[in-house]
Amino acid sequence: VVQLVESGGGSVQAGGSVQLTCVASGYTTDSVAVGWIRQAPGKEREEGEVVASIFIGHDSRWVKDSEQDRFTISQDKAKNTVYLQMNNPTPEYTAKYCGATVVGVRWTVRAPLEYDYWGQGTQVTVSP
Repeated sequence: VVQLVESGGGSVQAGGSVQLTCVASGYTTDSVAVGWIRQAPGKEREEGEVVASIFIGHDSRWVKDSEQDRFTISQDKAKNTVYLQMNNPTPEYTAKYCGATVVGVRWTVRAPLEYDYWGQGTQVTVSP
């Protein structure tokens, strides 16, 4: 069973920065995609959107077009860890950010319904 644990959230002032961390366990292959999925306050997991994804094996990375100036996704493969760097957020970016993963793929995964395993998420609150 694959498990994900996210951390790094908290309060950040608009215009600041925060780095979120997702540590995975249970992989037996690197044919894996990991995504960061944003859930707005009061919304369910299924209503989230993938803002970034990384294919572990090739270190291929994708960020949603509208967020490319704000989000950077990266990994430390030896530590089974994926990061999401968020720069210059506004209060509208207040949300829970969940790590998600799927095994047996060949590229980044950009649709939330394609992910099989989800972490509990880490809350980011952006103050004005």
